[in-house]
Amino acid sequence: MTTVRAVPGGPLLLRGDLRVWTDQPGVGVGMRRETRMAACACGATGLAPYCDGSCGVEL
Repeated sequence: MTTVRAVPGGPLLLRGDLRVWTDQPGVGVGMRRETRMAACACGATGLAPYCDGSCGVEL
């Protein structure tokens, strides 16, 4: 089961059997398997699709 929780003013917290595609420098290229992640919801991250804290919300 995958769960998604929206943090007000911050990222989406995902848990489950995730497959994340990325092509960002510093993150890597291709599909990564994760069991949890904070996905950027504001668009300001430098590590898309991951949240890097640019939104100012502490997790």
